[in-house]
Amino acid sequence: MAGCKVKTHRGAKKRFKISGTGKLIFQKNGMRHILTSKSRKRKRQLKETGVIEGTVAANVRRIMPYD
Repeated sequence: MAGCKVKTHRGAKKRFKISGTGKLIFQKNGMRHILTSKSRKRKRQLKETGVIEGTVAANVRRIMPYD
């Protein structure tokens, strides 16, 4: 009999994507409201996607086994 299937963490699935090269990509937070008090540079940098690396990436991969 085969091993048990592991459920995907639904919150993680909504927050992270796996790129074509296998990196974990996420959208930075802080662009919802109170944008007038943030500098133009800060808002521009928040628009970019971030990459998860190291131990955190390993933890996210563990809870997203099939994505």
